Amino acid sequence: MERHFEPYQKAERSIITKYRETIWHPFIDAVNKYRLIREGDRIAVCISGGKDSMLMAKCMQELERHGKVPFSCVYLVMDPGYNEINRQKIEANAELLHIPVRIFESNIFAVANSQDHSPCYLCAKMRRGWLYHKAQELGCNKIALGHHFDDVIETTVMSMFYSSQIRAMLPKLHSDHFEGMELIRPMYRVREQDIIAWKRYNDLEFIQCACRFTENCTICDNGGGGSKRQEIKQLIRRMKRETPDLDQSIFNSIHSVCLDTMPGWTAKSTRHSFLEDYE
Repeated sequence: MERHFEPYQKAERSIITKYRETIWHPFIDAVNKYRLIREGDRIAVCISGGKDSMLMAKCMQELERHGKVPFSCVYLVMDPGYNEINRQKIEANAELLHIPVRIFESNIFAVANSQDHSPCYLCAKMRRGWLYHKAQELGCNKIALGHHFDDVIETTVMSMFYSSQIRAMLPKLHSDHFEGMELIRPMYRVREQDIIAWKRYNDLEFIQCACRFTENCTICDNGGGGSKRQEIKQLIRRMKRETPDLDQSIFNSIHSVCLDTMPGWTAKSTRHSFLEDYE
């Protein structure tokens, strides 16, 4: 007789069985390779309500229960001004997946959406600050965000195309404004296509675009409208038809930067030139 699993049990089991090679192992590889978790850490796992952060929460739960290094998690949801549908969807999914979330409110959408210049930048900056502050208040020393492999390579290409810089997304970094706090990205090596596959296999629906500018795509796989990130995502997808390992090559490149070939670079906010040591 086939055993019946509750939705949260099916979702948990699939991470370490069906998606062991594509989700669980890359997740563990990132945690180990980049030393993201130390003994005694208290980590605020930050959940936006999307597929990435919800899967991250389930992976962190599994690691907290069965990992060799003892640490603890707080599952933190910040409501920046979600509409009622999005708020209810997050709460329902947290209950369905047995994620014990703590929800707190902020006015980020109201402030950011009142700005004509760079509202997205302001929103992201304010979100980070609120999360650090709340996590610190709850006795945490780290916050975990759900950025994945595709976010990493897209950010790298976007910086080259639109910011005239070669910038990557680090798997962890110290906070500049909250002493003793650190940001980690446990999903750093997990591909978006595998997150989507896990979501679909478990018949889950998550919010995608909660921003007031894009509320028309509340529940979908790939929202974002005509954003620059979506342009880069589509470009990489097209180029992968001819070069299947293109995305992995981009990812590998940020781990193998040859400074000897760079005419200029920035380190700790100081600009340098190859001419400094040329003679």
